[in-house]
Amino acid sequence: MRLPRTDRGRLALVLALAAAVTVFTATVPLLRDWFDLRVYYGTVDSWTHHGGRIYDYRVPGTTYGFTYPPFAAVVMLPMALVDLPVAIAVTLLLNLAALAFALRVLAGRAWHRHGWYGCALVACGLALFEPLRDTFSFGQVNILLLALVLLDCRLLASGRSRWAGVGIGLAAAIKLTPAAFIGLLLVARRWRAAAVATAVAAGATALAAWAAPDASRFYWTHAMWDTTRVGRLDYVSNQSLQGILARLDVSSRAVWAVVVLLVLGVWAARTRRAVVAGDWTAAFALTGLTACLVSPITWVHHLVWLLPSFAVLVRAGRLRIAGALYAVLCTSVVWLWFDDASGVDGFLGSNAYAWITLGLLLWLPVGHPGVYGSTLPRVTSDTAPAPIPAAPAIAKASGQPAAPSGSTAATTGTFTGPGLGLARKASRDPTGSTRPAAPNPQSSSSPASS
Repeated sequence: MRLPRTDRGRLALVLALAAAVTVFTATVPLLRDWFDLRVYYGTVDSWTHHGGRIYDYRVPGTTYGFTYPPFAAVVMLPMALVDLPVAIAVTLLLNLAALAFALRVLAGRAWHRHGWYGCALVACGLALFEPLRDTFSFGQVNILLLALVLLDCRLLASGRSRWAGVGIGLAAAIKLTPAAFIGLLLVARRWRAAAVATAVAAGATALAAWAAPDASRFYWTHAMWDTTRVGRLDYVSNQSLQGILARLDVSSRAVWAVVVLLVLGVWAARTRRAVVAGDWTAAFALTGLTACLVSPITWVHHLVWLLPSFAVLVRAGRLRIAGALYAVLCTSVVWLWFDDASGVDGFLGSNAYAWITLGLLLWLPVGHPGVYGSTLPRVTSDTAPAPIPAAPAIAKASGQPAAPSGSTAATTGTFTGPGLGLARKASRDPTGSTRPAAPNPQSSSSPASS
């Protein structure tokens, strides 16, 4: 199929694709009706205006309440100053801004070459991506956390690592999953950045403990370890290793621990290889994949952490593989096994997104930037190598071709890759939890699980 070459033809194609995307999102996916944002808003409103406690709040008519660390509630305090419709609008704008920033980091300078036409095509494609659709429709924070983490990716790759770690630290204090990127900094031997990230996360957690001491005590001693507060492990939206085992009716913690250790071993080896090659985009992509796999619960909307992996595939020239995997992640195919995930078809189909995540962890190209990127400088410590003044003259004399316009250099901190999503109709069970509400959950002394 030949793409149009005139502006009129391109505009017609974009309008046709936009119409198709609109029809798709209005008919195929389920709209989530800002459900998670309603949890955040209700929690903050109850805490600030009605004397309620953070982990006691439940959305009326449901058993769903706040599940993030207390610092997340502190960050969300401004919502107490506005009505829910305003909070929804502001959240939508923040998510769009965060997505634009994440795409800018992943695409680097390559997006300049494609102009409005390329951006419009990418926007249409991203609107189909189920993790993004769900993130926007739930009013989730995943894209904001991805943007914070990629900020550090940009700082590390550009050599401006003085403030590297701040974004990861803030993201980890808001939600536990991004703490995996502190592990990346340790594997990369970026001791200063790892210390900064840890200090920022600890400082934010201490601030929350000062602002809400009872809630902090309850979260870190009980709620954090109780996965039933979040939802059923075997719910089809849980696309983690734990979700796969739960759907197989394997409840052994030892089996899960062994599988997690194997995955972490693969991650450490492949990430170290990426860092040695200076390929920070791949290192961050591998870490996002691993965080999704080893987390006890990884809902479909958490899979926005896969976007850097598609950036790596595109820059490595694996366009067909990227397109095929991306297409599967747009189909909502796992929901075909919502009621019954038994049998071989259930084992394969209900875990389709988890298989994609695992496959990317094992075979994502590392250190091969392709035509749209370039390998970053090899750095294995916080001390950057001294510049070589004669290098430009040598390169010129050697007759080597100039780097492509989409390449990444140590002084630019740019990369390549994809990332927009919109809505979905409220499902009958947004998170799959069937846990009845406790009469006084924040003061519960029942044993917690991990």
